[in-house]
Amino acid sequence: MKVNEITNSALGETVFEAKHPSGLTVLVMPKQGYSTSYAAFAARYGSIDNIIMKADSTALSLPAGTAHFLEHKLFESEELNAFERFAKTGASANAYTSFDMTAYVFSCAGHFRESLDILLDFVSKPFFTQETVEKEQGIIGQEIGMYNDDPGWQVFFGLLKLLYPAEPVGIDIAGTPESIAQITAQTLYECYRSYYHPANMALAAVGDVSVQQVLDAVDALPAAREGAQPAKRLFAPDYSKPEAASAEKQLAVSMPRFMLGFKERMSAAQLTAKQSVLSSILLDIIAGKASVLYRDLIAGRLANPGFSSECFSGHGYCVHLFGGDSPDPQAAAQAVREKIASLKSAGIDSANFERSRRNLYGQMIMMYNSTDNLANALVSSHFAGQRLFDEFEACKAVTLDDINQRLEECFDENLSTVSIVSPLSTA
Repeated sequence: MKVNEITNSALGETVFEAKHPSGLTVLVMPKQGYSTSYAAFAARYGSIDNIIMKADSTALSLPAGTAHFLEHKLFESEELNAFERFAKTGASANAYTSFDMTAYVFSCAGHFRESLDILLDFVSKPFFTQETVEKEQGIIGQEIGMYNDDPGWQVFFGLLKLLYPAEPVGIDIAGTPESIAQITAQTLYECYRSYYHPANMALAAVGDVSVQQVLDAVDALPAAREGAQPAKRLFAPDYSKPEAASAEKQLAVSMPRFMLGFKERMSAAQLTAKQSVLSSILLDIIAGKASVLYRDLIAGRLANPGFSSECFSGHGYCVHLFGGDSPDPQAAAQAVREKIASLKSAGIDSANFERSRRNLYGQMIMMYNSTDNLANALVSSHFAGQRLFDEFEACKAVTLDDINQRLEECFDENLSTVSIVSPLSTA
């Protein structure tokens, strides 16, 4: 098995990358002397993956929330569950499901190999029964109910539903009580066989670990299933306009919360590293804490200090978001729109560009001190068809012309909308 060594001299960091005979991509970043090590075992399977193409070319539609449901159930086995096994090594384990990825992770201050063996073992050995599935439906149903009362969650998914009314990215990752009621043990096994194929997965380890230590653990994995092929993810560009200019929902909040979003017309399945970097720089220029807009919103009491922005992107979707609490959400959203229009008209000046570029550059360097951030970034960048150092190198190379061109690409008024969560009516 060939191991590629990828070094970034400016950072003084090295990633070792190998393709295991099973098809699994292995990424190791040794950081000798670190007290904590971290591993992430991930599948290119998230909530947007709602169809399985079968061998006879027919499509099997999956209930919304299946990826998240499967994540919960994989921790169980016929004997001890994974958390009980990790407790014996002193490791702290967790998992998460996003729109386009599911990851199982642990951190530890010792016994790394033993903990890695547990991680690889439980993710590779699914055990589902109809009885345990039905029990989990009640648990996840309660979780969905909690999210229904969460203003941050509701304002975010309210926006996505407006921007992507016909796409799975507009559906809650956990699904709905009705959709998860359709999930069976057979559904989970079908998804596991299709998406948890080694060729559709990646393992990243960062910290006081060695490449050989990780490869030895991977060698103990079950062989890839004979004749099995991982599910393919298709890309269909969505150029549809938002369902409405705004939407409002009432919840038990003391002040309205809003989120303004601009959907980008995707020309490829994923943003490039350069596009991602330019988006981060743009958002800092427009609405970062050192921006004129941020100061004006706070001074004018149109937003509180929690006002923020983000580029939310993944396979087939990209939205630039602005939001926070505001006594007048529409006025705050309009102020953001006017600032963007002003920058488009006048162009971004070199001083603002360089300040924000250097700020992002410094943040990127700081990330290399965090084992968990690095491990998660290793798997997510791999699934995006990139390598860990790509964004760092892009940040050094982007120009003022690049940022002004990206400004034109990202913010189309015809593809923008506002989601609002307002206090319950007293009438």
